[in-house]
Amino acid sequence: MAARRALVTGAGGFAGQWLCRELVRTGWDVTGSSLVGAPAPGILSVDDHVLVRWRRDDLLHAGSVRGAVDDAMPDVIFHLAAVSFVPAASRDPSLALDTNVGIAVRLLDVVEERRAAGTLDPVVLIVGSGEQYGRHEASALPLTEAAECRPYSPYAASKMAQEQFALAAFRRASVRVVCTRSFNHSGRGQSTDFVIPGLVQRVVAAARAGDRTVTIGNTSVARDFLHVEDVARAYVALVEHGLPGEVYNVSSGVAVTIGDLAAQIAAIVSAPVEFTPDPALQRAADLPHLSGSPQRLHADTGWTARLGLKDVIRDVVAAEMA
Repeated sequence: MAARRALVTGAGGFAGQWLCRELVRTGWDVTGSSLVGAPAPGILSVDDHVLVRWRRDDLLHAGSVRGAVDDAMPDVIFHLAAVSFVPAASRDPSLALDTNVGIAVRLLDVVEERRAAGTLDPVVLIVGSGEQYGRHEASALPLTEAAECRPYSPYAASKMAQEQFALAAFRRASVRVVCTRSFNHSGRGQSTDFVIPGLVQRVVAAARAGDRTVTIGNTSVARDFLHVEDVARAYVALVEHGLPGEVYNVSSGVAVTIGDLAAQIAAIVSAPVEFTPDPALQRAADLPHLSGSPQRLHADTGWTARLGLKDVIRDVVAAEMA
């Protein structure tokens, strides 16, 4: 049987590379679309990297979207291209809107056209965010997909709009969309702009220098973390077993405070440090706590997380100390 064909947008990003890694290792024929073309091997081994057909595309342009889809002729589209850093979206909401909503709209339009012509009918995974839920009482956690979405930041609002356009395409034209609300995920290769790699970098640097103090943001904020490898597995499970027109949390169901996270990092690094709050590291639009139930994802696909938070931290620490 011929390998299933996948088009991954945002393939050069952190989660995109991990998804490509999962796909090529499970026998898919993968086309990776990225704004900068092929990334350097790293997350992907050299052997895995050469199995991806890399494309350089600016998907803000409709012609590039058509070119990527028509070149790949995919059975499945994994749409990960996005402004994924919440503060970056807050600094430039227009770019977040153009990228997080505009690209999805162009992609869905092309799929709708090809489907109407009878040339292509892919499953389209639209990757959203747990940030879409906004503020909820801690007693309501972990949130199910039935919880009200109250976007609080430009990033969350853009991801909510993306989801609504996708579900409209399903209702209007039967485009086979599956939407995620993906919570925090981390692992080897993630930018230090994000909380776990950023904390690990500072703790390792302090340990090497003999410093006893490490700066930190808001320690009381609680987040739901998965290993990115488990997230990649969830995305594949959803295109294989998820229900079109449905929304799924991709989450652990457990909220961990940043203070507890920092303590776990210090313990794994064996660094006797104290954490000092730094207002410059605190986000004005931080939600106090956020966690999602993975029950629907498990029920429909059989997916369960194989790795825990300590595995995430160990992998990031090992990469930082290499």
